[in-house]
Amino acid sequence: MSAGGKTVVLLACFGVRAEPWLAALSKAAPDFELRVWPDAGDKDEIDYVVVWAQPNGFLRQFPSLRAVLCIGAGVDRILEDTDLPKVPIARMRDEGLTQGMVEFVLARVLHYHRLMPAYEAQQRQGVWRQLAAPLARDRAVGVLGLGQLGAACAASLAANGFKVRGWSRTRKDLPGVQSFEGPLEAFLAPCEVVVCLLPLTPATRGVLNAATLSQLSGASLINVGRGAHLVEDDLIPALDAGHLANATLDVFATEPLVAGHPFWTDPRITVIPHASALTPPGTAGPTIVANIRRHLAGQDLLDLVDRAAGY
Repeated sequence: MSAGGKTVVLLACFGVRAEPWLAALSKAAPDFELRVWPDAGDKDEIDYVVVWAQPNGFLRQFPSLRAVLCIGAGVDRILEDTDLPKVPIARMRDEGLTQGMVEFVLARVLHYHRLMPAYEAQQRQGVWRQLAAPLARDRAVGVLGLGQLGAACAASLAANGFKVRGWSRTRKDLPGVQSFEGPLEAFLAPCEVVVCLLPLTPATRGVLNAATLSQLSGASLINVGRGAHLVEDDLIPALDAGHLANATLDVFATEPLVAGHPFWTDPRITVIPHASALTPPGTAGPTIVANIRRHLAGQDLLDLVDRAAGY
């Protein structure tokens, strides 16, 4: 704590505008002392760090650190830190973040379900032709990952009438969702749209590859998990072979996507700059403050990360 006895929270979100977060945190916690990196002051006074995309070894420099709170649902960047302090880590569970992801996934699934890529191609060719789309109940949508975001997206798709299949490390019981575990190939085969919302772990890295994608036939892929879930070199061959018809990619192995990358100009691929669901400070700021207050009161953080599991 600072000399004044206040709880000191450092905002260190790289690549993110600090001002909206500082305003939201200040409003929710006028009794905290808030600092914004790189103006950390005395590093020994830092109690909590609110973080995103920190460089390797960054967190080790705060000797009195009590916990780390991530502004995103994915904590792979934190866990990849080879010099990570042994303190609790909380991932983000926020209604605004969840709603944003649900909206994005539903929009993209409906885009493919209602044959929008075909109509867009017809427009470019000056072709007037009506195309018959099936009813949602006849369209199989697979959701990889049934955690906080995946479960919410699967529930939304089911509520909109889709035939939803969900795959996760352990089988889940979700209304309207047929749950699967085990070999991915058998799960994927019937899917016409695949949504990836898996956490990034050693077991899920590269899970979307030539072998798994070959199980699909003319499907659409929506990757809003992590770039490393997809073996990028395998995507265009899967499109060329007809295993995939289209892909929406919100995440990439290297971000920003490098200039000249073939994904930029392939009409079958939609590139989104990691913006499918940006965490809104207005709702997430109070969530972070409430979690810190909980920890200060001697309780465990909510949404605590299991380091062994990787999420």
